[in-house]
Amino acid sequence: MDKKRFITCAIPYVNAPAHVGHALEFVQTDAIARYHKLLGEDVATLSGGDENALKNVRAAETVGVPIQEFVDRNTEAFRQLAIKLNAEFTYWQKGSDKVHHFPSSQKLWGLCDKAGDIYKKKYEGLYCIGCEAFYTKEELNENGECFEHPGKKLERVKEENYFFKLSKYQGFLIDILKKGTFKIYPEHRKNEVLAFLNSGLKDISISRSNERARNWGVPIPNDPNQKIYVWLEALNCYQSGIGFGWDEKLYKKWWPADLHVIGKGILRFHAVYWPAFLHSAGLKIPKALFVHDYFTVNGQKMSKTLGNVIDPLEVVNKYGVDTLRYYLLAKFSPFVDGDFSEEKLEETHNADLANGLGNLVSRVAKLCESSKKEFEASKPSLYEGIKDSLNNYRFDLALQVIWTKISGLDQEINIKKPWEKEGNELYQILKTIVLEIQKIAFNLRPFLPETAEKIEKQFKGPKIKSGKPLFPRL
Repeated sequence: MDKKRFITCAIPYVNAPAHVGHALEFVQTDAIARYHKLLGEDVATLSGGDENALKNVRAAETVGVPIQEFVDRNTEAFRQLAIKLNAEFTYWQKGSDKVHHFPSSQKLWGLCDKAGDIYKKKYEGLYCIGCEAFYTKEELNENGECFEHPGKKLERVKEENYFFKLSKYQGFLIDILKKGTFKIYPEHRKNEVLAFLNSGLKDISISRSNERARNWGVPIPNDPNQKIYVWLEALNCYQSGIGFGWDEKLYKKWWPADLHVIGKGILRFHAVYWPAFLHSAGLKIPKALFVHDYFTVNGQKMSKTLGNVIDPLEVVNKYGVDTLRYYLLAKFSPFVDGDFSEEKLEETHNADLANGLGNLVSRVAKLCESSKKEFEASKPSLYEGIKDSLNNYRFDLALQVIWTKISGLDQEINIKKPWEKEGNELYQILKTIVLEIQKIAFNLRPFLPETAEKIEKQFKGPKIKSGKPLFPRL
């Protein structure tokens, strides 16, 4: 039986169009999935639309579109972006799906309630609409704003809510992190969560009144006046999308998730709330979290106000999907904030893709074509350094391994000068080079699937012909 691998990407809020940060996460998730497929594993991926957030309701009101129509349209745009990036998901779960997601989330609520972890109380607190979360004064910056959304005033909210006994799970959460039954990559994010846990956990609000929710969202079982708070039900998309509460066989096949891919801004929800909800419900917890950092654009934080939000579809239409995929994966460490610039993307395209990979492929194809020799396809394997790098989610280091092979092969061609050789001597030189190009193509599959496929087709033999350049210079 093949080993199963269930990988999820964060469920994006759909109150605004996708930006290049969403593209990064889609592509990272896809590269991890394709890598595990190369290892012969049975792989499924999931994302979807976080549709029940209050900010979606407000955004729909602002543009004067009915909320259901608004989220349907925006969620579909995210799904189409993933398809365009060659990162299509196996499962796509919408938060407003009444057939699967509503009953699934109500089941999760019921299990936590049965465990005695849900109670009702009156509450007043500061609410960040951007995070869909309550914060205490100590958790805010010097201006009394949330660190994720500086410049946005928090709202003072007073109501009677249902609460989840998060404080009960402090010891459990510290234990799973220290034992490594729940891994967090990179290590400094794990330490951040441990510091938060050690400072003491408070119980959290997990519902809101119909009035404040604008009557939008998943109703609470046995209380028609309240809706389930967005994080409890939004995180449950990871389960509702694969059958929790509606297809036990499918759910058992894939759950627990092997990896959740998320941005650093939602670390607490995934590393603290989510395993606590699951443990309370008597369900298995995910195995690992991979937490990536953010993009700035030309040195500034991406924001609608600054007008520097980069539309990934425009980039793909202008430069091609594999140019964007390569730039996102090769030129940034996932664990520090990176600066996205179109100028650097163009430089990368010309240097690494047109002059590097593209030039090598067309050069060798021409030599093979004029030699009139026949070549056979090999069964390539992954380079040693690729596995180590990808097991730690260092896409940039994995691609460095491949580009070192590309420049090494270029040097070999310059030294051996096959254009000066003939007969068997020429054939032996070209045969070695062709085998290496087949291996390069195989290793490129997780990162540049379209390009890898083109090279594999061109070099599978017996006759190798030259073709159009893979990456024309800009």
